[in-house]
Amino acid sequence: MTTEVADARLRSRDRKIIATLLVATFVVILNETIMGVALPPLMVALQISANTVQWLTTAFMLTMAVVIPTTGFLLQRFSTRTVFGAALGLFSAGTLLAGLAPGFWVLLIARVVQASGTAIMVPLLMTTILTLVPAGRRGVVMGNVSIVISVAPAIGPTLSGLILQFLPWRFMFLLVLPIALAALGYGLRTLVNVNADGNQPLDVVSVLLSVPAFGGIVFGLSRFGEAGQGSAWLAPVSLSIGVICLVVFTLRQRALVNSSGPLLDLRAFDLVMFRRGVALLCIAAVALFGAIILLPIYFQNIRGLDTLQTGLVLLPGGLLMGLLGPVVGRLFDRYGPRGLATTGAVLLVATLLSLTQVSAQTPIPMLLAVHLVLSMGLACLFTPAFTTALNPLPPQLYSHGSAILSTLQQVAGAAGVALLITLMTVRTLAGTAAGQPALTAQVAGIHFAFAVAAGIGLVAVVLAQSLRKTETPTAGLGPAGPGAGDRESVMGARAVGDGDDLTGSELH
Repeated sequence: MTTEVADARLRSRDRKIIATLLVATFVVILNETIMGVALPPLMVALQISANTVQWLTTAFMLTMAVVIPTTGFLLQRFSTRTVFGAALGLFSAGTLLAGLAPGFWVLLIARVVQASGTAIMVPLLMTTILTLVPAGRRGVVMGNVSIVISVAPAIGPTLSGLILQFLPWRFMFLLVLPIALAALGYGLRTLVNVNADGNQPLDVVSVLLSVPAFGGIVFGLSRFGEAGQGSAWLAPVSLSIGVICLVVFTLRQRALVNSSGPLLDLRAFDLVMFRRGVALLCIAAVALFGAIILLPIYFQNIRGLDTLQTGLVLLPGGLLMGLLGPVVGRLFDRYGPRGLATTGAVLLVATLLSLTQVSAQTPIPMLLAVHLVLSMGLACLFTPAFTTALNPLPPQLYSHGSAILSTLQQVAGAAGVALLITLMTVRTLAGTAAGQPALTAQVAGIHFAFAVAAGIGLVAVVLAQSLRKTETPTAGLGPAGPGAGDRESVMGARAVGDGDDLTGSELH
């Protein structure tokens, strides 16, 4: 470990590097969520159908799912500045193309280019933090990252609603472009490389397998609950192909550990705290992304709010989550993850259960208060889970661990949306068939979906209880990785804090 990393206080240079990456990540995540409320106006402006316009979000999501698994390789093969320039350069080029797009197909290509850059930024940020920040201070830095991850999605729909209220749709991209270009120019001028160029070969077969594996799973999940009668077969077929390719991809990555090097090094899963942290994040993502979709449906379809009003109601929760991020991070560094994550998971379950009682007459201020508590719970949950999962990684797994985390969050988010929307739709149709009024049936469908989300949240409560704070690794992985019996000694990831030490049985 270098002297810079071991130092308890971050140097000015390192703070500038992280701040630059935070700004760039904020911009690309903001863009990721800005499109949701813009789809209806785009249908009118481009004279396209709802099924067609949906590809502007589906293609973006698919590109993210395909590109993110490659970032473990990219971050080990190329320098920090090169990867940053490629990521934000692609994003800026896609944003310019989207702002000038003469029609739908060019706009679709622009969204794919944007997504290619977006997919690289979060793993790059996470890897850089792991490299520069000592484990004892990662909680507060990850808390700052949560500002980006939570505030940007909250601002996105509100910002796009404001823009569309007064300006043509192109300005959703043209107003973001100068910020992206400024971040790109500043970063290329000031960033120093925290990793050197590597010589890891690219396994083309793994890349070819990753496309149908992750793309097929995300596409299949996204089609559940949305497929029409003529395309109902797409969801199960795509999902089946994705799962089969994922199994083959996983076997190949394990086989490549001893030879040329895997595209995505899965030895990170040999660490118990990485597994638990990732599992907790995935479960939280299922509940979170489902709620993000269900709440706007409730506000717009049941309460009659427009997109701008919906964005304004949900905005305070996102801002609160961001403001709490650094506070939660400092508490994590001092007390460890278990109490924070358990509190967050309990608040998550409590608020999801309360949402099973909403009706068409529930006061908006009460709903705002529930969403604020939900956001508070997520703030207490995400930073401890992120940091606990990433802390025990040895340096050679920083980039791969970050890529695995980002990939599984994408898949879990798609799964959460697919599951809860499907459940809502099935329950709504059953209520309609039983003779319930349309509004009553839809409210019942939303209640059922939130109840299932709360049930999933209970698993997060149990997992949160098992989190422990881990020390910085003192040794790296050998070529074949640690065995089941010697993971703790090889990885140097002894669990500490919370008043308990891990027993040998907890390493398996």
